[in-house]
Amino acid sequence: MSANSFDARSTLQVGDESYEIFRLDKVEGAARLPYSLKVLLENLLRTEDGANITADHIRALGGWDSQAQPSQEIQFTPARVIMQDFTGVPCVVDLATMREAVKELGGDADKINPLAPAELVIDHSVIADKFGTKDAFGQNVELEYGRNKERYQFLRWGQTAFDEFKVVPPGTGIVHQVNIEHLARTVMVRNGQAYPDTLVGTDSHTTMVNGLGVLGWGVGGIEAEAAMLGQPVSMLIPRVVGFKLTGELKPGTTATDLVLTITEMLRKHGVVGKFVEFYGEGVAATSLANRATIGNMSPEFGSTAAIFPIDDETLNYLRLTGRDAQQVALVEAYAKEQGLWLDPAAEPDFSEKLELDLSTVVPSIAGPKRPQDRIVLANAAQQFAVDVRNYVADDEEAGKESFPASDAPASANGVPTNPVTVTAPDGSTYEIDHGAVTVAAITSCTNTSNPYVMVAAALVAKKAVEKGLTRKPWVKTTLAPGSKVVTDYFDKAGLTPYLDKVGFNLVGYGCTTCIGNSGPLPEEVSKAVNDHDLAVTSVLSGNRNFEGRINPDVKMNYLASPPLVVAYALAGSMKVNITEDALGTDTEGNPVFLKDIWPTEAEVNDVVANAIGEDMFNKSYQDVFAGDAQWQALSIPTGNTFEWDAESTYVRKPPYFEGMTMETTPVSDISGARVLAKLGDSVTTDHISPAGAIKADTPAGQYLTEHGVERRDFNSYGSRRGNHEVMIRGTFANIRLRNQIAPGTEGGFTRDFTQDGAPVSFIYDASQNYQAAGTPLVILAGKEYGSGSSRDWAAKGTALLGVKAVVAESYERIHRSNLIGMGVLPLQFPEGASAESLGLTGEETFSITGVTELNDGTTPRTVKVTTDSGVEFDAVVRIDTPGEADYYRNGGIMQYVLRSLIRK
Repeated sequence: MSANSFDARSTLQVGDESYEIFRLDKVEGAARLPYSLKVLLENLLRTEDGANITADHIRALGGWDSQAQPSQEIQFTPARVIMQDFTGVPCVVDLATMREAVKELGGDADKINPLAPAELVIDHSVIADKFGTKDAFGQNVELEYGRNKERYQFLRWGQTAFDEFKVVPPGTGIVHQVNIEHLARTVMVRNGQAYPDTLVGTDSHTTMVNGLGVLGWGVGGIEAEAAMLGQPVSMLIPRVVGFKLTGELKPGTTATDLVLTITEMLRKHGVVGKFVEFYGEGVAATSLANRATIGNMSPEFGSTAAIFPIDDETLNYLRLTGRDAQQVALVEAYAKEQGLWLDPAAEPDFSEKLELDLSTVVPSIAGPKRPQDRIVLANAAQQFAVDVRNYVADDEEAGKESFPASDAPASANGVPTNPVTVTAPDGSTYEIDHGAVTVAAITSCTNTSNPYVMVAAALVAKKAVEKGLTRKPWVKTTLAPGSKVVTDYFDKAGLTPYLDKVGFNLVGYGCTTCIGNSGPLPEEVSKAVNDHDLAVTSVLSGNRNFEGRINPDVKMNYLASPPLVVAYALAGSMKVNITEDALGTDTEGNPVFLKDIWPTEAEVNDVVANAIGEDMFNKSYQDVFAGDAQWQALSIPTGNTFEWDAESTYVRKPPYFEGMTMETTPVSDISGARVLAKLGDSVTTDHISPAGAIKADTPAGQYLTEHGVERRDFNSYGSRRGNHEVMIRGTFANIRLRNQIAPGTEGGFTRDFTQDGAPVSFIYDASQNYQAAGTPLVILAGKEYGSGSSRDWAAKGTALLGVKAVVAESYERIHRSNLIGMGVLPLQFPEGASAESLGLTGEETFSITGVTELNDGTTPRTVKVTTDSGVEFDAVVRIDTPGEADYYRNGGIMQYVLRSLIRK
């Protein structure tokens, strides 16, 4: 019950229904707040308890100073939690482990139960092994169940054992598309109350739902677990960046072009830790599908959220997707009553402002390794010719007169070239070279939820087939929509056969290529690439193109709209200037250009208007939690605690609570620490967290082999997130990681100073030796440490490797928070200083003093860092809120929650 200090409790009548609401106009200053902060203000009014959430917090938010730097801590209580299976499995593993820990400490196991609705969508496990055939989808589903049976049994058990926990089974769709099409409420109704739908999710692209006016963002699994167990999310009232949209997109441009432009602008502006809110007349002209596409890319901007207010477009989408009439009426009435309805002419109070005229957006792609590196499509081939030199052997010396020409790679028109003849299984031959597009994937939630770009892709395929074009033989083409609705409207519009003929057969409903589940390249292509060290490329309609993420054989990755993915599959190479060069020849030998097969806006709109209806959404989601016969046939244990299988290589009981007591252990200073890794700028959670395929000659591969797993059954790191033994071995093992302590290496290597001569070894092996010797470890890093997706294993793996502190130049929000949640101390170099400027090599021994001040209930602003080489500096302590300090004192967020629940 709310303390209701502001007398804000009221009622709202909608039709025959009456709802309790908390009126924002009772708080002075509320009317001038941006939309997103109004949602937070309602949250505080409704959850005010006089202790964690007080009247002073509410006044502070009502009196928000748009120009001030964030300093006021508030406690945000999300209405629900959403998960995907990669990140969700460890959440359920931890909940199951917490139940046992509660029993061991004399508490009631049933206290460990989600207190807020928690929904998990299995979408990250399907791998595009099979492609280009009509039965690829069925074969991939069979392989998926075969690989993941243990995980799926565990999740089915969780569905029965925990209240308020629901699972959307495999083969249904991508979590964020299922969220906007079905799970999102926009206005929540619970226990007679109506309030804004808010959430946290275990995937950074949770922000896709911001397009529906729903405030939510990605958190690590450990934060999500706490939210499920009723713990509010500790946060600082953020700065809010207003992004004004004017005008309309020109014909020929897509939502993908728009979002890549916005990504570039916001990354350049700097929005890490801030909310972004879209406003202006251009918002009204932006379809809900396009809003969701923009919201999805919030992590690529670096912002916490990227939200759109509610308007008629929101209501139209809710009706289209099958929400009932009472719910739609409630959303409209509530939004208008609470000042949450879009006024296109309004100029709200924002911390900073940017503006984009939509008519200035031009066709674009992004790459070859970061989403914010936008390239104007017309310049893509020219830019590739420059960028490829960073991926070709010895290229740093190419063209330098002091080196003989024989030492430089061969080139044609200034572009490195190394043509290789490949023999296909049918005996035919073809030639591939640097720049060959070996993966063309219509994948990921960003675009597959958007019917305009999906229909455009299908129309490009149709026109290509009619001209006699098809994909080049070395291109692996995959179609992985975000929900079954997509294939329904393709079928209804008669477009499926054309996609199939170009090679874009359905491979699964899930996050495939974007998460690294692209599957292997054809054997002959893979061999040619690796034998000749070719810098080949992927083109995908996703949101992530980080190094080493998409496919281990592919060095350069480009984000593009779905219709451009089809076009690049036809062209077959990034060397092709896709705006001017022919993509192929028609049946009469005439060149076919992109303009010849690009659909008009009218053609796309006509298909969308006639092929998509409410009935499709009702059919797809009428029994969404039931699953198919395969799901229902899975055998599961019963009881409120899980029966762990000692032989399982997928799901194992983690060690987080071993030896835990009800009393906390005082935090201590760190002495005699060694550096496990010294890293540069922009190290992402993809570099840290295990992801993608597991190679046989790695510690994780060796572990699986020792446990009797055949190499063909290794599966991916993502599928084995419930086994901490595999995940520890894969932490910091990304094939593109460059640890400066071990120069000349790429991947999970370091130097082991417990051994004579400090030889290069696997990071995991060195960690085991350090822990056996009782030596604490630290990580040194540059700017933007931990950027990218919210990955709990980036923090869990770091902690389990024995790392006690990270010292970086700057952090991205989610990973810094997750480190604290696992008991790892995040420190920051002094302003303007870095490991390089301080002369740190990573070979030093470190001591960190002043940490013990936390035991007195205060958080020191800085701590003293000293090394045996004489370097000394004051590191800034990045424990930013009192709540985070509580987590750190308890050894982590899970231990804090566990103790709190037992004491209740």
